[in-house]
Amino acid sequence: MQRSTPKLQQERTYTTNAGRVEVGVGLPYDCKPGPHPDCPGSLRMSSVGDGAGGDGGSTASQGKTPVVKAFRGLEGVGSGWTKASCPCCVAERVEPLVLLQLGEQVQPETKKWLIRLIGASVKEGGAALLSHPGEEDDGDILVISAPRCTLLLAAEELGLSKAYHNGDIAAFSYQDRGNFRDSDDMQKFMTLAERQYVVKYELDGLRAQRDLRVPGFSDGFTLHRRDNIWQKLREAGVIVDMFPLNNEDKLKALTKAWYLGNQLAQPLDMIHEYFGGTFAFYFSFLDFYTWSLLPPAVLGLILSYFSGAVQKEALDSISGSKVTVADEDADSPSVSGHVIQAVFSMLWSTVVMEMWKRRSTSLSYRWGTLHLAERFAEPRPGYHGDMGVNPVTGRVEPLFPDWQRQLRMALVSLPVVGLFLGLVVLGMLGFYWGEAQAQLLHRDWDSLLSTVLLYAPSVLHIVYTNVLGTVYRHVALSLTEFENHREESAYDNHLTGKVLVFTFFNYFAVLFHIAFYKQDVPLLRKRLASLLVVTQLVNQVTEVVVPFLVDRFLSAPNRTKRDDDPQEDKFRNQGSLPAFPGLFAEYIELLVQFGYLSLFSCVYPLAAVLLLINNLTEIRSDAFRICQLFRKPFSAPVAGMGVWQTAFEVLSFVSVISNCWLLLLSPRLRELCQEGGLSTRNILVLAILMEHVLILIKMALAFLIPDEPDWIRIKRERIEFKSMQALGQVSEL
Repeated sequence: MQRSTPKLQQERTYTTNAGRVEVGVGLPYDCKPGPHPDCPGSLRMSSVGDGAGGDGGSTASQGKTPVVKAFRGLEGVGSGWTKASCPCCVAERVEPLVLLQLGEQVQPETKKWLIRLIGASVKEGGAALLSHPGEEDDGDILVISAPRCTLLLAAEELGLSKAYHNGDIAAFSYQDRGNFRDSDDMQKFMTLAERQYVVKYELDGLRAQRDLRVPGFSDGFTLHRRDNIWQKLREAGVIVDMFPLNNEDKLKALTKAWYLGNQLAQPLDMIHEYFGGTFAFYFSFLDFYTWSLLPPAVLGLILSYFSGAVQKEALDSISGSKVTVADEDADSPSVSGHVIQAVFSMLWSTVVMEMWKRRSTSLSYRWGTLHLAERFAEPRPGYHGDMGVNPVTGRVEPLFPDWQRQLRMALVSLPVVGLFLGLVVLGMLGFYWGEAQAQLLHRDWDSLLSTVLLYAPSVLHIVYTNVLGTVYRHVALSLTEFENHREESAYDNHLTGKVLVFTFFNYFAVLFHIAFYKQDVPLLRKRLASLLVVTQLVNQVTEVVVPFLVDRFLSAPNRTKRDDDPQEDKFRNQGSLPAFPGLFAEYIELLVQFGYLSLFSCVYPLAAVLLLINNLTEIRSDAFRICQLFRKPFSAPVAGMGVWQTAFEVLSFVSVISNCWLLLLSPRLRELCQEGGLSTRNILVLAILMEHVLILIKMALAFLIPDEPDWIRIKRERIEFKSMQALGQVSEL
């Protein structure tokens, strides 16, 4: 049942000690330094609101601290925004950052308790954030913002780097905040994505300091000491959803600069500001990888134009007919063309990844994430176990023995992963059976219909692998959650590892089997052509067309927007959009593309051309999806692509082995070697020798191309030197 809310005016008024100030709901939060800029971090916020505990409420009532109350005089609003007791955080404007959707069964006293918890200081066990109850005190939403000191302290804890007064990028220090540019203006100092992530970071880290009973619930529901409060509230149905709010003006400017115009360059800084580093690095890599496809695409077109055999192979991959040995023997330039393509692909993949490392490092420095803090992490919200004392931190927290985790991985995760790998093999056998039946029908009928049916096994198998991959990703999430990893990084690594192993097997097992076991180059070529065409069409339909139709005909009618709607209703409308599924599938798609090109392009030189055409549309379709079809996601500060970069580098290394052995399958190349007096054994030794030489060349290229530009290295070492000086580990001369 949709909750009805009273209409209210678009302009709101609140009162501070400094006087009467006009403010709109969507206006940004602008924090001014107060009379005591050196207030301690332990007094980041005070608990406020009706019945708020702590000294903050009494201090505010005595008039000693600024009081921020947005929407004060409006019907049904109640106490409005909670108050920041810190003198540094006098807010003239409040920026709504995150919306909390509460359960329908949540009582008014539960909501008031939650407001007090969110606003209480860190020392008192709160999140030190600002909250607003929406249009009704007993409504089902809370709007969350963050004051200046909470944002600054979180920036230091996360290890963000910001612009110093001399223009250099330096690791942010709260004690030295006065020397950082714009540290008194959060709109300029931190990006919107960073401010919204800080809210999530603080709420996810809430832990009960003692046993607590939640008002409005039975005595049976109790928060025990060191329980993760946010996780328990989600399990109890108090918190139904939490998502960052859109800034309509910034979103319109971003869409105009991103995919609505005719520009080719992507507005990476605007993407980083609005969606965060996770998305900025993905789109930067997509852009870099797409334009790096130009050299292999041009080479493929040249080989196809000047080599008659390559042209015939391309036509054969479409028509479904096989290339005979006599056809390859009649045109010797095709052998040299395949050799050129194979060697180029191996070297190209190395150069691309090494140059991307340099670009990634430069972007990380520019966006202030080059020196993200590495610290002993708090347990992730989903971690559970028996309460005990952590031997490292000495704090009471859930403990889960490693042997139980290893047992779960050995007895549950590994067998389930093995089962799905078996399903991959089953699908591969079905593909071979269907391929044989299609060939028999084509020989008997020899018609246009039989020619079309030749591609039916490939199309069905591609759909099967895509569906199996989607199901497996959900299973991998459940398995990793079941393993109960303590830290978020360990959880992400095990999840990514499961998906990468399955992805490599699911997408490349058939190709490797055709190439190295069946040694059927024409079938390999036809299969690769089918994958490049059908997979791209399936991805475009599932990623753009289906979400667009669902949004257009199912979600949009329930999400009508009018200019005179209350702001809170506009916030609720954002929640009707589906949650963004993450970039996992996007990286998988790029990884598979990279594998097709680097591993097998020597048998199909036009692969880079098809991938280039696909990716030029992929950039805009992905941008449209994230801006229009899904709600805005949270994005943690990151310094690069993480484990995905390692996966691309592994594929680049495997490409040397793959291409060398694919060249041995050419009958013409074998004949040329035999004409030169080489036996089969000597040909094998020559292939191994060439493989090792190319691996050495790849290693030399990786060594000769530095991972970071010299100017980045100097600035990084300067930051490290100053940090050591601050810690007293080096002396100043």
